[in-house]
Amino acid sequence: MSGSIKLEAHAIILAGGRGTRFWPRSRTRTPKQLLNIVGRETMLVQTVKRLRPLFPASRVWVVTNAEQSAAVRKQLPGVAASRILAEPVGRNTAAAIGLAAVHLLHESKDALMTVLPADHCIAHAEVYRRIIAAALDVASQGRYLVVLGVPPARPETGYGYIERADATPAVRGFPMFRVRRFTEKPALNTAKEYVAAGRYFWNAGMFFWRVSTYLEKLKKYLPATHGALTRLADTIGTRRYAATLRQIYPKLENISVDYAVMERATAPGEPQNVFVLPADVGWSDIGSWASVYELQAKKAGENVSAGPHWTLDAAGNLFWSPEKFVAAIGINDLIVVETPHALLICQRDRAQDVGKIVKWLEQSRKSKLL
Repeated sequence: MSGSIKLEAHAIILAGGRGTRFWPRSRTRTPKQLLNIVGRETMLVQTVKRLRPLFPASRVWVVTNAEQSAAVRKQLPGVAASRILAEPVGRNTAAAIGLAAVHLLHESKDALMTVLPADHCIAHAEVYRRIIAAALDVASQGRYLVVLGVPPARPETGYGYIERADATPAVRGFPMFRVRRFTEKPALNTAKEYVAAGRYFWNAGMFFWRVSTYLEKLKKYLPATHGALTRLADTIGTRRYAATLRQIYPKLENISVDYAVMERATAPGEPQNVFVLPADVGWSDIGSWASVYELQAKKAGENVSAGPHWTLDAAGNLFWSPEKFVAAIGINDLIVVETPHALLICQRDRAQDVGKIVKWLEQSRKSKLL
């Protein structure tokens, strides 16, 4: 790798998801990342505070959607309103990152992008920040794509996987590998093989690259999206921006950065410039109510409650009812979530199906419950 070039590093936080598996707490205007799912502060506020030693508020950007932008501004008063980018419609992560990239390019000729989800949990924040600094070192040195890889704790079919190739010199004391390939959401038997092989990581959606590098990849792999965003970039800071955004954004390709860029960048014949740094940082995507239970239960079979409770012959339950006293007798491994307008009751091992309730509510046009 070539010598380091001094570029300013910015954090791009993706906060446009709906968090449907956290219904009934998660709603269109108050999705998972804007709630205190784990801890007293919201997931978004926790994410920004975790990054604060590396990124002052002046170098934090949030990409969200029109419904949630006001709540994001309220939760992050230190972040300038011009750095909270509202998508008129969701077009997945490739477009969201591209939107942030053209805004950064408008400010400076080039910069470093740290792309992170807004709704993940990191137990070991100090180590996490040190790995981020190492990843930014690599990204600053050339046309490199860098990703953090989480050592898999179990065969998981809901995550993408990163297969490492040969090792490269360590960075700031952290090992680094070239990436052989990305694989999205494999079947269970394949996931078991990946975990047993010992050379695969979970893809937690944490990426590092130069603005110019990402836009080059976007131009190569998604030329229509790149062209539209380039036209949008010409209007940033003008009265034409809002109208242009509403016009071009719905036409962008609806595809994740994993499929659009990362998989294609590691295809045969592509330059070998994609790297992974293992990140054993106590990561969880907190993807469902079952994940909340697993994070908070200190021992097997413990009941976890957000408020006062009493149980008899009950074990392994999660109760979310901060205001009401919960009494439970003879029930096991349930999730009970109470809000002013809805009550969720499900088996803990069916927590992934909560998103199906939201789909049914949408089809039934029960908008008051969404």
